[in-house]
Amino acid sequence: MIAGGEGLGYGGRMSFGLTGHFPDYRPRRLRRTPALRRMMRETSLAAEQLVLPLFARSGRKARHPVAAMPGVFQLSPDEAAREAEKALALGVPAVLLFGIPDGKDEKASGAFARNGIVQQTVRLLKKELPQLTVMTDVCLCEYMSHGHCGIVRMQRGGEVDNDPTLPLLARTALSHAEAGADVVAPSDMMDGRVAAIRHELDRHGFSGTPILSYAAKFASAYYGPFREAAESAPKFGDRRSYQLDGANAREALREVAMDIQEGADLVMVKPALAYLDVLYRVKAEFGYPTGAYAVSGEYSMMKAAAARGWIDERAATLETLLAMRRAGADFIITYSAAEAARWLKEGS
Repeated sequence: MIAGGEGLGYGGRMSFGLTGHFPDYRPRRLRRTPALRRMMRETSLAAEQLVLPLFARSGRKARHPVAAMPGVFQLSPDEAAREAEKALALGVPAVLLFGIPDGKDEKASGAFARNGIVQQTVRLLKKELPQLTVMTDVCLCEYMSHGHCGIVRMQRGGEVDNDPTLPLLARTALSHAEAGADVVAPSDMMDGRVAAIRHELDRHGFSGTPILSYAAKFASAYYGPFREAAESAPKFGDRRSYQLDGANAREALREVAMDIQEGADLVMVKPALAYLDVLYRVKAEFGYPTGAYAVSGEYSMMKAAAARGWIDERAATLETLLAMRRAGADFIITYSAAEAARWLKEGS
């Protein structure tokens, strides 16, 4: 705390209570030039900290634009490889794959099919871009006819049944690992899914495959554009019975602790921007490799405002990503990954 008024005037002295007295200090001296500002930066943002999400669907040379997410497409595996290659050339080292199957059912059988869309795309990416880190989203909502993240019991009012869902998630993660995925990322928010996946991977010889847990995934209004991109909107109800309530930061910490105990190697907070406080607390509490997911709604709002000339898209995007890094993110999943990498390469 600054003591008295003398610390507020030029040429005075500042007292910070028990920390002692400081001589005349003018912080602006260290902001005078671009070189000094770069030297003094406490937080860095670099392309190698970014992950690009991709939406894969069947076909060849297919690029289906997502209306709610300008610049984002549903891509056939060959086009997904092209996008990944361009991002990699800009310094983005990783992608996160989502699959859009040709058909859906009540058992999400497309999620763990040996020749499912994610499995096909993983194999192609690892063949053509072996240096690329391929992460896969492990969830069932895109593959379920009802759009929920697990087995639904209609006789219980459409409740998502936790325990019968776990074997399907584990089987899906295993199929991704068998296809060559470097990291599997369960996003369903079922209790016990990390342990189930870790057991299944280890049992089949994939003990070296890391699990990135969507450990603190909140029920959010910011997911709307994603559900168009992934064609995964629930046919009834919502996901509030299994995703976190936005009011509950302490509960989020308990979820993270549980996933770490079950064997998660990396954890994530989603969404990012509206939950920077949670991101900070997760990193401070656990010190684990921690990711932030800059979700579709955040991306689309930025694009919409920029299209109307209300904001500088480049400056606002990089400032937002830097805020996530400052809050504790070791890596950031963002639809702006390739653009941000290009802007960083051009210099600020």
